[in-house]
Amino acid sequence: MNFYVGCPIWAFKGWVGNFYPESARPAEFLREYTRRLTTVEGNTTFYAVPAQKTLEDWIEEMPETFRFCPKVPKAISHEGRLMENLERAREFIDIMSQLGRRLGPMFLQLPPRYSPKLLGDLQAFLAVWPRAVRLAVEVRHLDWFEAPHDESLNELLSEHNMARVTIDTRPIRDLAGDEILAGSVYQSLVAARERKPDVPVVPKRTSDFIFIRYIGHPEIESNDPYLKEWGEYFVSQLREEADVYMFCHSPDNLAAPWLARRVYSRVAKQVTLPPLPWEAVEEENYEQGQLF
Repeated sequence: MNFYVGCPIWAFKGWVGNFYPESARPAEFLREYTRRLTTVEGNTTFYAVPAQKTLEDWIEEMPETFRFCPKVPKAISHEGRLMENLERAREFIDIMSQLGRRLGPMFLQLPPRYSPKLLGDLQAFLAVWPRAVRLAVEVRHLDWFEAPHDESLNELLSEHNMARVTIDTRPIRDLAGDEILAGSVYQSLVAARERKPDVPVVPKRTSDFIFIRYIGHPEIESNDPYLKEWGEYFVSQLREEADVYMFCHSPDNLAAPWLARRVYSRVAKQVTLPPLPWEAVEEENYEQGQLF
């Protein structure tokens, strides 16, 4: 069992001086990120397949214990049916497989228009997906959450040992804490509510790993009831030998790393886990401070 926590991005200047050191430059962001968290939701691959040099740079920067979870490009998931883009998918898998042990589960996000009427397309696509490459699937059409489509999807994913992505947007739909926000932070919260899907939060394990996307409130304490709930769920799954991947988002991105650390700390109190790399960085910084 392993518990991986991370964010959707690493290249965020707003983290300089808090999550990253004051001296960090953009070229150092990935290295600094992997020194603190253990996975990343590779949203950049949704828009463009990385060039070979970029991939080589990532490999050099990422430790082997880190897990990069690339999002399947929208040219595959959002342009026509999946089987129409099968060759593109194979090419993408071949490219990203160069990450070796650093490659975590890939993430297939289906658009809201992809309804259960396309189940046959999804069945055919998953049937030819390489077994050696883990895959997590996120659906957004609301009919997937109703019987009998809900059961059909879970059975299909279980058959292929693929995870059903759970996206939790409840924290940004709960108004608690909004009155303490101001200006651009509040505007980003409102924009996030409109952009993120409002779908049922019904975790269902269909594979030997689980994949959770958590959209947190920018006021960290407002997340505590949800993180408590998720922490208990993760403890139960880890005790059943499942790998857990949790990706923490927030409307302005600033809070995301701290939410990941918060839930990891909660779970580590109940299940034996290695220290988050972040702890070693803080200890190192403390010892350097003591020297001077």
